[in-house]
Amino acid sequence: MARVYVSIGSNIDRASNIRAGVHALRARYGVVQLSSVYDTPAVGLKGDDFYNLVAAFDTIEDVRSVAAFLRETEARRGRVRVGAGIVSRTLDMDLLLYDDLILQEGSLRLPREEILEYVFVLAPLAEIAGAMRHPVLGRSYAELWADFSRDRELPAIVAFDWEGA
Repeated sequence: MARVYVSIGSNIDRASNIRAGVHALRARYGVVQLSSVYDTPAVGLKGDDFYNLVAAFDTIEDVRSVAAFLRETEARRGRVRVGAGIVSRTLDMDLLLYDDLILQEGSLRLPREEILEYVFVLAPLAEIAGAMRHPVLGRSYAELWADFSRDRELPAIVAFDWEGA
């Protein structure tokens, strides 16, 4: 059984799309642990703010099957991939960690580099997996977050209604 961590984000109909992404994970994998939902400005694009969170679950599926399911879920919510560049998105589900697997295979790279680059990935990951250690650096996510957040503006945590309107 592998422990998997997924970053989930949306800046188009963000509450509805976040709910749908989490619902899809629960329907396929059962119990899903969730971080708080963070309201963060768009980074690298001109667009509306994002909702971001990290979800964790256990699975017997291999890493490629999990990654394929995430892409399928994004597509079902209308995610459009347009070449290179960062654009607004209905749903973005990125595989961050698959146990302590280190993998570079096409676009599938684990641990995902964004863990160390973006507050909206590291903050929620440290929240639910603070004691875990980065498989390459050997440092805990709590330690990495403490160093990362020292001189940065922290994202706002929003009270999120998982049942929806």
